[in-house]
Amino acid sequence: MNDREELKQICALLHSAKTIAVVGLSDNPGRTSFQISEVMASRGYKVVGVNPMIKKAGAFDVYPNLKDVPFQIDIVNVFRRSETIPEIIEEVLSVNPKALWLQQGVRNDEAVKPVIEKGIQTFQDKCIAVYYNLCKAF
Repeated sequence: MNDREELKQICALLHSAKTIAVVGLSDNPGRTSFQISEVMASRGYKVVGVNPMIKKAGAFDVYPNLKDVPFQIDIVNVFRRSETIPEIIEEVLSVNPKALWLQQGVRNDEAVKPVIEKGIQTFQDKCIAVYYNLCKAF
């Protein structure tokens, strides 16, 4: 897929998605995961966190795992190190989101293979907020 086709796919996803579960959301407002979550919530998405260490992050509800999120997740947005991605793949497959989105700097081609094979859109090493802004102009 070329860059233009991928951008079309991303824009269609961001237009149709309503819910985002942020794996690795921090309760520290200085962390990128918190800041990007606030940006996406301000754009109208229902955003929740997934982090077994906390229950709230600012105004965001936080769940210990993806399976505990009480609604259908459209996008699983991941703020974790690349080497930890295999740990979340089974959960991603079980909740069957429209997309798995690995934030800028996060990539694990081997780990995401089962997700791609299941037909779940997968984007790696991309900032969701940057692409949201690109799609406004697309």
